[in-house]
Amino acid sequence: MSSTISVTVADIKEARERIRPFVNLTPCTYSPNLSGELGCELFFKMENLQRTGAYKDRGAMNAVLSLDDAQKKAGVIAASAGNNAQGLAFAAQRNHVHATIVMPETAPMAKVRGTRKYGAEIVLHGNGYDDAFGRATELQKEKGYTFVHAFDDPRVLAGQGSVGLELLEQNPDLDVFVVPIGGGGLAAGMAIVLKDANPRCRIVGVQAETIASMKASVEAGHIVSVSGTTIADGIAVGRPGGHTFPVIQKYVDEIVTVTEDEIAQAVLVLLESEKIVTEGSGAAGVAALLSRKISGLEGKKVCAILTGGNIDTTFLKNIVARGMARDGRLAKLLVIVPDRPDSVAKIGALAAAEKAHILDIHHRRAFNSAAYREIELDLLVETPGAKETQALLQAISAQGYSTQLVEPD
Repeated sequence: MSSTISVTVADIKEARERIRPFVNLTPCTYSPNLSGELGCELFFKMENLQRTGAYKDRGAMNAVLSLDDAQKKAGVIAASAGNNAQGLAFAAQRNHVHATIVMPETAPMAKVRGTRKYGAEIVLHGNGYDDAFGRATELQKEKGYTFVHAFDDPRVLAGQGSVGLELLEQNPDLDVFVVPIGGGGLAAGMAIVLKDANPRCRIVGVQAETIASMKASVEAGHIVSVSGTTIADGIAVGRPGGHTFPVIQKYVDEIVTVTEDEIAQAVLVLLESEKIVTEGSGAAGVAALLSRKISGLEGKKVCAILTGGNIDTTFLKNIVARGMARDGRLAKLLVIVPDRPDSVAKIGALAAAEKAHILDIHHRRAFNSAAYREIELDLLVETPGAKETQALLQAISAQGYSTQLVEPD
C-alpha cells in the first residue's frame, strides 16, 4: 500500500490530453427545481452521459493508452461490478486489446450486456466486487494478463481526475463538490486538482450506509475492510485503495452516508424532477443533499457528480413503484364487498369519481377474512397523491365496505 500521494496535478493534466479524443466533455447543468428546494445553487456534472454511461471511461482509457506494447499484447483483465467493466471493454476495443472482465454474479444485466457489447470476455463470479477481484487476480496469474484495477491504479486515478479539470473550466466559482465514493478513484482524482486550484473549496464524499469502507478507514486512520450490499452497486467496495486512501484522507473534508431508501428516492427525484436517468451510485450525492446529510450549503454553489446512468429497467421500475407507494401515489387496497356482479363496477365508479386509476384487481374468494357471501378485492390504484388516496378510502368506506390500506414496506 502506498502511504503517499502517487498522482500529481501534472499527471492528471497529461491524462486529460491523452484521453480527450475518446471521452465526452459532459455538461455541468444547473437545477432550478432542486436549487430552490435546497437553498443553494445546485449543479450536476453529468457523467451519466459518458459513452458507456459512466465516468469510468476516463480512468480505463488512460490506463489502456499508458500500456506498453508487451502489455497490450498480453491483454488486460479487471474486476468490476459493471461500470468499470464497460469502461475498460470500450477502451480495450478502441485500442485493439483483448479484455477479460470478471463481474459479480449479482451484477446488473444492463451492465453485463453493455460490457459484452464492447467485445470483452466476461467471467461471472461471486456475490460482489471483492469476490470478483479475487478471481480476476487468479486469472491474471494463470494467463499473464495485464491487470487494470478499477480504482487503485495511479493511471486510473489520473484519468478520473479529468472530471475536476473540466469543472474548473465550466464553473470556476463552485464552492462544494459532492462525490460518491466506492474505492475512491473519482473523489481522489478530483480532490487533487480541485484543492490545488482552491484549497478553500469543500469536498464531500458520499457512501452507502451499508458498505461505507472509506468512511470507516478514514475514521480508523488506516485502511479497513467492511462487508455489505447496496443498490448502489457502483460504490459497493469493501476495501478502499492504497493509492486513493491517502488522497481522501488528506483532501476530502467529510464523508457522509445514505440509506438504501434515500438512494432510491434520489433516483426517483432525478427521474421525475430533472428528467435524468441515474443508477443508485450515480444518485448517491443527490441522496445526501435531499436527506440533508450535508450542512452549511445555504447560498453556496454546489456540484453533485452524477457518476453513472446504467440501471436495469426492471430495477428502475421497482424503484419508481416503491417511491410512488411511499408518496401515497400508488396504493394497495383490500376491500370486502358482496359477491355480486355489480360490486366491482361500483368500486370502479368510486375510484373514477376520486380520479384514481385502477392498475390491477384480483378477486380473493379464499385465504381472506370475508364471509361466505362476500369476496375480497385486492386493488392496486394510482392517485395524484396521499390526500386523494385517503379520499378514495373514505368514499369506499362510506358505502359500508370494509376497507384496508396496505402500508408499503
